[in-house]
Amino acid sequence: MHLKSPFSALENAAPADDGVLLRPMTEADLPSAHALSAELRWPHRPTDWEQVFAHSEGLVAERDGQILATAQRWRWGPAHATIGLVIVTPACQGRRIGHRLMTALLGGLDDCTVLLHATAEGRGLYERLGFVRTGEVRQHQGVAQPTPLIALPAGWRLRPAGQNEAAALQQLDTDARGMPRHALIEDLLAQADACVVLDHDGTQQGFAMLRRFGRGHAIGPVVAPDAESAKALIAHLAGMNAGHFTRIDIDFDSGLAEWLESIGLLRVDAPTTMVRGTPLQHPTDAPKLFAIVTQAVG
Repeated sequence: MHLKSPFSALENAAPADDGVLLRPMTEADLPSAHALSAELRWPHRPTDWEQVFAHSEGLVAERDGQILATAQRWRWGPAHATIGLVIVTPACQGRRIGHRLMTALLGGLDDCTVLLHATAEGRGLYERLGFVRTGEVRQHQGVAQPTPLIALPAGWRLRPAGQNEAAALQQLDTDARGMPRHALIEDLLAQADACVVLDHDGTQQGFAMLRRFGRGHAIGPVVAPDAESAKALIAHLAGMNAGHFTRIDIDFDSGLAEWLESIGLLRVDAPTTMVRGTPLQHPTDAPKLFAIVTQAVG
């Protein structure tokens, strides 16, 4: 069941002078939200919207009953949040609707670290709202090729995730992402086509998932201690999906871009990683997040 909206104060608000009304997003809005993303040629399927909406707190902007824009946030514990799927129909861009949505969406998050991935068009708005650039994501995609497996040192191996490993994988994700996303990881585990664990002498050191998303499949998240073990995880899943459309969104600093191009996953986009508030914290011995879940949830 979807959580009660924290934006209930908007429910009785009057429209602005331009007739645009902000209100909490509901499940009934998902078809219109999907139509907005399709209008921008974003690849999200209705199922993709449903999956992330289950964990979100969202807003829509509407005029005369027609939805013009959407924005969602995801609260990960008391101190962290991500923001994504901020969409304004092209016919209404440049009218500060996005600014109004973002201002409302940031309400109550003053003490939180807030992460988002900005398009080139949105970056200026986010900077004015206090977000600062912390990095870059590289979106790679294409038809996956049969991929040579990456050799691992003695004592290290890849294996399928077991039914009782959710807690260990959730902790790996928390340490690597810098925020607790237990419900999301549990949901992804239940729906993934495959989840492979990087094991060192019986201890989980990383993992990666292959799941349906957009035009085909996505690989992510990918959590690993170093680039070579991340390659091993990705190569295994890319090989499983050989001949099919595959997408992966990596941290640019991961050093994986050239290797991904070599296995047929070409760069198509480079959104900016931005944070408002305290920088994300990671334990000194934590694994790294080499590939995100989606640009919306991080």
